[in-house]
Amino acid sequence: MTAVLTSVRNIEEARDAARAGADMIDLKEPRAGALGALPTNIVREVVDLIRTEHPALLLSATVGDLEAAALAEMEAMVEAIGACGVDYVKVGIAPGMHGHAALDHLATLPWRIVPVLLCDDGLDMALVEHACTQAFPAVMADTARKQAGSLFDCVPEGDLRALVEQVRGSGLQVGLAGALQLDDLPRLRGLAPDFAGFRSALCVAGRDSRLDPARVLQVRQGLQGAPSHGLPPHAQSGMEAAL
Repeated sequence: MTAVLTSVRNIEEARDAARAGADMIDLKEPRAGALGALPTNIVREVVDLIRTEHPALLLSATVGDLEAAALAEMEAMVEAIGACGVDYVKVGIAPGMHGHAALDHLATLPWRIVPVLLCDDGLDMALVEHACTQAFPAVMADTARKQAGSLFDCVPEGDLRALVEQVRGSGLQVGLAGALQLDDLPRLRGLAPDFAGFRSALCVAGRDSRLDPARVLQVRQGLQGAPSHGLPPHAQSGMEAAL
């Protein structure tokens, strides 16, 4: 079953998401961009909470919207976020001349890094293939321009299927994200990524507003393809096999 990666910005949202059945808690500041980074003190606070109250849940955090050429800044942010104790550090990689070099550099760092391949203008399969040659635990596709529609508005479904097959065939976990909505759930079930990232669909008034835990449950039920009763037990994410 596709796991629900729920993006939260503070300890209150993290607690609500965990209680509502999120499989994975993802720490980011949506007001700071697609992969906006939270202050490290908030990341540590949420990590401490989840490790205490929901020790089976996995945690990821983003490092901010950085240029692929800014390797020194990227490395510094990876170190800072990784040291907070998350399971995975997510780093956005835009297509272009610097993307391959950024992936090579990230692969040398001593953290469990998940490259997030930005595909607002379509999927760069050469970048996907290059990411799959590195020892990353997972590879994600995502979008930077959240107001432009969902991932399915930016990338043909056939290309997303090729991505899932390529990454999984390389022995890595695969994730999809990018302003995903409730209407996208049937197509996500068909693609069956290991995990799918949500923020926009979980907020009543846009991704910058407060997360609604009822929507976390709704998304989780929608990915299962059948209704459930009450709050479900936490599913073990497919990514756990990569730990």
